[in-house]
Amino acid sequence: MTSLTDSDLERLRYPVGRLQSRAGLTAGDRTRMIDTIAAFPAQFRAAASALDAAGLDTPYRPGGWTKRQVVHHVVDSHVNAFIRCQFALAQDEPTIAAYDEAAWSELPYARTAPVEDSLRILEALHARWTATLRMVEEGQWSRAIMHPENGRMTMDDLLQMYEWHCRHHLGHLKA
Repeated sequence: MTSLTDSDLERLRYPVGRLQSRAGLTAGDRTRMIDTIAAFPAQFRAAASALDAAGLDTPYRPGGWTKRQVVHHVVDSHVNAFIRCQFALAQDEPTIAAYDEAAWSELPYARTAPVEDSLRILEALHARWTATLRMVEEGQWSRAIMHPENGRMTMDDLLQMYEWHCRHHLGHLKA
């Protein structure tokens, strides 16, 4: 068996590359990113549905989560993302709570439960989240939260992070 190089492991860990945030997003940039978030649940469902139980229980890389854990993680993450956007829009730079995604991914549900419930939650969540994002006015993209680990994060930062997060984990399921 051929051993994987550091470069191979990096590609498996980050199938779409690492997050590259930038300042100065245009309305067109934001629309494209929101469109990615809107399209994601159907693409993610299709990728998950193509896997049998053994495929879902296969890690996407050596030492990585199983694809089942990835599905449940995405829902955990995107529920938090939606709430973070709501906080940013409704309050003046609130400090939000972080969560230990690695610990959450080791909970029994994340390791063993069928993915269907998470896929249904993702579909409904993204419908509401993208409707909210499409209503954000130009001046609101600079509204922010304070993340205990990442510092100040604007709506533009959150949009970029979670648009990337969709592509990132879709890549894991398709690997």
